[in-house]
Amino acid sequence: MELSRAREILENNIREPFLIRHAEVVSGILEYFANEYDPGRESYWAVVGLLHDVDFELYPDNHCVKGEDILRTAGVDEDIIRSAMSHGWGLTDTSYQPESTMEKVLFACDELSGLIGAATLMRPSKSVQDLELKSVKKKFKDKKFAAGCSRDVIIQGAEMLDWELDELIERTIQAMRTIDGC
Repeated sequence: MELSRAREILENNIREPFLIRHAEVVSGILEYFANEYDPGRESYWAVVGLLHDVDFELYPDNHCVKGEDILRTAGVDEDIIRSAMSHGWGLTDTSYQPESTMEKVLFACDELSGLIGAATLMRPSKSVQDLELKSVKKKFKDKKFAAGCSRDVIIQGAEMLDWELDELIERTIQAMRTIDGC
């Protein structure tokens, strides 16, 4: 699937600029990691990232379940649907458990990108370019900061990838530095 088609599907279902931006950031993060783990399939990983929250605005209580329906109706391949919806495993009613490296990265980085994004907004530069690991770790420990970002999911994602938490945070910061506007 082409990124332009994925963007069209996203924009037909999401109007909130913050949610569209989140989808673009997660897409960029996945594309970054695809360079290392699945060279040549960067566009595929980016599509999965772009579509992962396609149902969130309209169906927050059926997130990752309605997404399956939306994507099937749009003619999206089952492997993309499975991968995109796997990020809700254990949090929603999706039956898809993250299995591939891409799915595990999506699971871990979806929540973490929100925390990093919030930490970035607290900086004078409002940029991830000068954000350091220690700053994110400090915010990570403050449960009131970006309270909607589940620390348990981030930790679980790091464990799925067999990475230390610091490695996940540092690598996600590096990924976000490659995305315009971060």
